[in-house]
Amino acid sequence: MAKKPVKRADRTEVVYTERRWELLRKLRQEAIEIMTPLKKANLNCIIHGSIARGDVSANSDIDIFILDSPSSFLIESVLEGAGFAVNRRFLVQATPRYAAKGYIELDPTRIVSFPLMKLRSVERGFYGFSGEATLQMLKDDCRVMGVDKRLMLIEPSIRGHIESTVAGKESDVAKLLHISVETVSDRVRALMRRDQVGRTGVFIKREFASSETFEMVLKQLADENPAVRRRLN
Repeated sequence: MAKKPVKRADRTEVVYTERRWELLRKLRQEAIEIMTPLKKANLNCIIHGSIARGDVSANSDIDIFILDSPSSFLIESVLEGAGFAVNRRFLVQATPRYAAKGYIELDPTRIVSFPLMKLRSVERGFYGFSGEATLQMLKDDCRVMGVDKRLMLIEPSIRGHIESTVAGKESDVAKLLHISVETVSDRVRALMRRDQVGRTGVFIKREFASSETFEMVLKQLADENPAVRRRLN
């Protein structure tokens, strides 16, 4: 079940159990194993979300994002060469305004994604909003601030983390996360809307066969859909 946005006036510290610390170590090690061959191939990648922040749960996914727009063949070759089998491949464009992205699913909880179009600055900020960490930061056991799906700002602490509501404090949160207020406001609106109307759909989601490439599918979509073509150009 998706987490709902929360409005809370004060700051609350959440103290982690040893079991939670152990889960964080396990998930981060798995992320390191995926990110290491990508980094060796000069693919600049980050992990974002709860694993970067530290507030993991049994439902936490390993979400790795490659910042540039490299050849999908290179990404898949690197992953397969490192022993990772590809389970599914799909293209997603959340709205006509957002860049289309490629998703390589190793399994339902481990996904590598990358942009198929140039990201706008507000889109690049989405990863800073949720919290992002590099491979070296994971190795150095660094945790970062970010916002979870409940719209709670997560600030790592020695015993766990401190959380406080984001709604109504967009400007302050933007400064803390070093991203634009536009990015924070966009995410707040999207998560609030999802809470009000339920899980919202996406503009395009296309899964495809191993005989097709991401670039091939993107070209087909651009030829067929003027909105995709405009965003691509």
